[in-house]
Amino acid sequence: MKIREDYTCPLEIVHDIIKGKWKTIIIFQMRTGSVSLAQLEKSIEGISQKMLLQQLSELRHFGLVDKENAPGYPLHVDYYLTERGIRILKAVEIMQEIGIEYMVEHHLTGILDQKGICYSK
Repeated sequence: MKIREDYTCPLEIVHDIIKGKWKTIIIFQMRTGSVSLAQLEKSIEGISQKMLLQQLSELRHFGLVDKENAPGYPLHVDYYLTERGIRILKAVEIMQEIGIEYMVEHHLTGILDQKGICYSK
């Protein structure tokens, strides 16, 4: 991931760290604790394993996610949010709430119903 060298404010750095289609979704899917690569793949519709691994690598690079290799065979790796990742998760949860509000206001609740996402009617 290429990061700019010149910034005008700290928010630009955070934006560069989490920008893209998948990073906030990955962070949100890790909200309940450690998850395996397979669990993330199943829970994120449309992401390829290659893209997921790339995004996880970038999130690890910036200290938002880390991984733990379980001993033994078959190889089992769990990914989890670091302390910084948990702090970013709070912002992502707020973004999720705003997204839900917008979808409800604009009568776009079909996808919320389909995914079992709770909202106020």
